Amino acid sequence: MFFDDTTYDLIARGVILTAIGIFYVILLTRVVGLRSFSKMTNFDFVITLAMGTVLAGMGRASDWQAFAQAAVVMFVLFAVQWLIARARKDSDAVEETIHNDPVLLMVDGRMCEKALEETRVARSDVIAKLREANALNFGQVRAVVLETTGDISVLHGEHLDPAILEGVRNLREPGESA
Repeated sequence: MFFDDTTYDLIARGVILTAIGIFYVILLTRVVGLRSFSKMTNFDFVITLAMGTVLAGMGRASDWQAFAQAAVVMFVLFAVQWLIARARKDSDAVEETIHNDPVLLMVDGRMCEKALEETRVARSDVIAKLREANALNFGQVRAVVLETTGDISVLHGEHLDPAILEGVRNLREPGESA
């Protein structure tokens, strides 16, 4: 592609094509916006992973046709992500189809066992997140939420504004106290 010597050609392809690919991604990001790399939904996360894979493919392309194909795929990923984000913003039906609701895993220092079971999150994973958030005891924890991206948010302190839990599914058993 660049040199007759295989070793030099491999190095040159890796460096040059990856650099071109990165600048191409920067250009697409500037056109589409930073929302391109958000993790607001599981769909966004999948698109971001796919973009990374395609960028790696651009750097490994063995000819210009393969590089061009990867560049087209990258453009389509950005376009689909933009279209889906726009459709989510404009249509409640699309939002409901694509969006997963966050789930309450713990409330007021008590684990929500039904939610842990349904979401397949281990109690030990929640406790690890509590340590990461510097929660010193269960009594400090107002809520633990499994977010739509798969991240776990720990809310602790004196008071929790109920508006922060707006849209979060509560799977506690009937009669289970808050």
